[in-house]
Amino acid sequence: MKRLLFLLLFSSLAAHGADKVKIGFISTLSGPNASIGTDIRDAFLLAVKLNGGKLGGLPAEVLVSDDQLKPENAKQIAERYLQKDKVDFITGIVFSNVVMAVAPDTIASKVFFISPNAGPAPFTGAQCNPFFFAASWPSEAYSEAAGQYMTSKGIKNAIFLAPGYVGGYDAATGFKRYYKGKLVEEMYTKLGQLDYAAELSQIRAAKPDALYVFLPGGMGINFIKQFVASGMSRDIQLVVPLWGSDQDIIRAVGDPMLGLFSVGHWSIDFDNPANKRFVAEFEKEYKRLPTGYAASGYDTAMLLDSAIRKIKGKIEDKNALRAAIRAADFKSVRGDFKFGKNQFPVQNYYLQLVGKGPDGRIVHKTMGTVLTARGDAYVQDCKMP
Repeated sequence: MKRLLFLLLFSSLAAHGADKVKIGFISTLSGPNASIGTDIRDAFLLAVKLNGGKLGGLPAEVLVSDDQLKPENAKQIAERYLQKDKVDFITGIVFSNVVMAVAPDTIASKVFFISPNAGPAPFTGAQCNPFFFAASWPSEAYSEAAGQYMTSKGIKNAIFLAPGYVGGYDAATGFKRYYKGKLVEEMYTKLGQLDYAAELSQIRAAKPDALYVFLPGGMGINFIKQFVASGMSRDIQLVVPLWGSDQDIIRAVGDPMLGLFSVGHWSIDFDNPANKRFVAEFEKEYKRLPTGYAASGYDTAMLLDSAIRKIKGKIEDKNALRAAIRAADFKSVRGDFKFGKNQFPVQNYYLQLVGKGPDGRIVHKTMGTVLTARGDAYVQDCKMP
């Protein structure tokens, strides 16, 4: 497997101990869903660059590898990072099934696993662990927000559609927790599927009032194109999580995205200094607008920067480092940021509308708050002190 290596080292770098911080970054960087991992990687590396190549004052060495959306690949990469490279953190992973393959070995090695995206439900409750943090969201929360929005709009019947893997099943659980109308059908597809003709035929026959679709990356791009082409978008309200209508999909689909509703923890129009800087610097560096994936990748790096700085670079002190990460003493692009007892974020989720900004570009517009200071449904099962 081709290994991508990004070394962000400066002349002050020494070869021992805490004279540097070493990050093992594993992500999906090839295939139909490569845009997700690419955005997380690019934003993480941007944050390091803006910090002068450092995290918390320590020169940062970021080792980047492509898991190809294969849990067995990710597990092998993680083993090498842990045993040979002796990384201080592992991060970057996109999909829940890959997290479940990598996180157990990481936390068993007493290395901090910081998720910039997937937040599998098992780690929010009884399996919570001092070495597992999610800088993104619990995997059910976005779909809880979608269910709450549909309920508040009085939508009487809906269909749920997602890939049949850990993240998809978590999404279904979250959606059903908050949606109080009739769930006509739960539909599960193959992870990575790109042709939805059969599913669209089923949806047409069922005639739901609304459709909630959890399809990240290339899956979402293809579904929306096919859904709009089918003509059903005129009669069925489509609601998606942020990543179902984000810039990676907008770039691929274009004007048919206009008028689509989504729910998310972040939006490009958030009016805070950290977000304004992030959006401007990301576009300047990469010549494209950032996604929610990028926002969480950037926040992950800034979280680590704040924690390492707080303990003055003494990353070998695991207890102090954990406490510093939990403090989350940094300016998040999403605004207020804090961890719950289980080390998952407690945050707001917003309703967004895809429209055109003042410059004519297609972007998200924040319409209101759907859930306020939402953590997750399992924190009470976490016995971690």
